[in-house]
This record gives sequence, structure tokens and C-alpha cells, in this order.
Amino acid sequence: MFRRLFAMTIGCAIGLASPSLAADCGNSAAGFDAWKQQFATTAAQAGVGQRGLQALAGTSYSQSTINADRGQKSFKLSYNQFCQKRGCDVIVSQARKRKAKDPAFYNSLENTYGVSSGVVLAIHGMETGFGNYMGDSNVLNATATLAYDCRRPDFFRPHLIGALVMIDRGMMSPGAIGAKHGELGHTQFLPGNALRYGRDGNGDGRVDFNNQADALASTANYLRQKGWTPGASYQPGTHNYEVLKEWNAATVYQQSLASMGSQIDG
Repeated sequence: MFRRLFAMTIGCAIGLASPSLAADCGNSAAGFDAWKQQFATTAAQAGVGQRGLQALAGTSYSQSTINADRGQKSFKLSYNQFCQKRGCDVIVSQARKRKAKDPAFYNSLENTYGVSSGVVLAIHGMETGFGNYMGDSNVLNATATLAYDCRRPDFFRPHLIGALVMIDRGMMSPGAIGAKHGELGHTQFLPGNALRYGRDGNGDGRVDFNNQADALASTANYLRQKGWTPGASYQPGTHNYEVLKEWNAATVYQQSLASMGSQIDG
């Protein structure tokens, strides 16, 4: 999700050669169209094809994304305030029921990736209420706006390239809907991460982050690739707890995943 503010380069984010980044940025819609034309050169250098470049040309500046980006308050809360606001107890209760209803699927996640299904379920519940709300914003518009915005363009530009490559490959539509910062699907992957860590969880030969099985397999794969140690504790002070920081940089978020995950795992 947008809170995962770890540093990334374009080459690291999507496995492509790192192009020279467009230097310009802006803090309003003025200049966005000119920036898109400039960034198209960067995208082409990164391997984006005609379909992706056409999608980039059609993007619009998203003021609602900027408003959301400037208005983040959840992570100024204490842990108890945060959990009350996000409904940690409800997430645990619902996650236990989901795990009990389909134990074979959640066991397969653990067997394949070595990541606790309790943590994966906690992420699923925290990010989208188990898929009940996956956003209302155009993913490409949001990602392009944040790649142009001067606040942290170096973080979002690899994700814009990722989104354009996904469009090239037919993995995502230019009209795809997600969250305000361009997050996709059940567990809210940013596009660069979706491209790199996405896995086919239901065996249909494609990766669709709006499909629960694909999204949860991709989430488990992400954590494993970030260094998760199978079978080890993920409580505060452990290596796996540090890995949770790769999913979300906010301390209260990490604390909530560790606590909820242990309750779900039972």
C-alpha cells in the first residue's frame, strides 16, 4: 500500500534497465501534460511499449489522490487508537472464520511460501476488509499524479513504469480501479511490486490482483522474497517482524499485523 515507503530504483522495482529519470515535477495540475510527454521518453527507455505509452498519454491529474496523500493521519495514532479505528478485533474474528472455511487453501499458502497464513489474512483484512473495498480511483491516474508530484516522485516513478508495463502485457487495464495511491486488488499492491512479485494463485495461467487467490499468493511471495524465515516467530524483536516493515513502514501497522496474525494462527 502507499505506506510502504521503502526506497526503490526502477531497475530494482521491475527488473528492467534503469533509465535516466525525468527531473521535473510539480505541485499542481499545471505542467502535468508537459511532464507526461517528457516522462514518455523515460518510459520508452525502460522498455514500455506503444500500448503503455498511449495509456500514459491518456492519464489525467488526480486532485483527489493529492488530497488523500496530504491528509494521512492514521499513523499519528497510538497503537490502541490505531487498532480501534481499523477494527483489529473484527479482522481477527472474520479471519479465523475464513481460515476455518477453507483450510486447504491457507495451508497451501504456508506450504508454498513458508509465510504464516495468519499474517496474510491480517494484511487482507487490514488493507481491504477482505476484498470488500478495493478503492474507487483510477490506478494509472493516481500513480502518474504521484510520479509527477514533487513530494516523493522517485518512489512512485518505478510504480508508474510498472503500471505501464502491466498494461503492455495485458495484466492491467488503463481503466483499472484501485486505491487513492494506485494500490491494486485485495491486498493493495503498488504496480511495480505487483509486476515483480505477482503470482498465479488459482492456476488459471494469469495474475489478477482482483482475484483473491492470486492476491494472497502474491502477498505471501512478497514477504518470502523480502526475507521471511519459514516457521520462525514474527513477534517484535524477531527477524520476521523486521520483514513486516517491508510491507508497511508504520510501527503501529507492524504491531497490528504481529498481534492479529498470532491470534488468527491460534
